[in-house]
Amino acid sequence: HIEIVAKPRGKKPLSIEQLSGGEKALTALSLLFAIYLVKPSPFCILDEVDAPLDDANVGRFIKLLKKFENNTQFIIVTHNKKSMASCQALYGVTMEEEGVSKLIPVRLEKTGF
Repeated sequence: HIEIVAKPRGKKPLSIEQLSGGEKALTALSLLFAIYLVKPSPFCILDEVDAPLDDANVGRFIKLLKKFENNTQFIIVTHNKKSMASCQALYGVTMEEEGVSKLIPVRLEKTGF
């Protein structure tokens, strides 16, 4: 059993269960990237980790990704336009028939992001 306690700016230390969605996401990302500082991984898959973040924290998240991009390839599932705009490659996923997903490459200069 691991207990995670975080101290968001301006607050007292709280267990992760007591944090807001955005605070939980930032705490989890902080832990992940702290581990990557010690033991980098060649790739990382993140599924909608930016969903509970406000725009300012999405910007901080993107800056953090940029610091690690030379050692780690990130695959990110997101609906956040700011996160999409920061990607080197972007793919849409659609379902043309039941149960069959199709990847569609997206060119950022044509999206208006």
